[in-house]
Amino acid sequence: MTGLEALKSVQYVETKGKRFAVVPVEDWEAMIEWLEGLEDLDIARHALAEIREAGGDRERAGWLRWDDVREEL
Repeated sequence: MTGLEALKSVQYVETKGKRFAVVPVEDWEAMIEWLEGLEDLDIARHALAEIREAGGDRERAGWLRWDDVREEL
């Protein structure tokens, strides 16, 4: 099931005048993974645009060298 399919399969319940969306936990987890994938894709696209704009030069793009930051993690 895709994230969009999971969103469309939501069931609704109403209690005390409030309406709630109910989804099986498996569908909820699928939606979270789908959104995380979209977020990762956006980060990758942004990074690719930066490196292209810098003519392939990572330093000019403002990227840090792994050897310089490895110990900070």
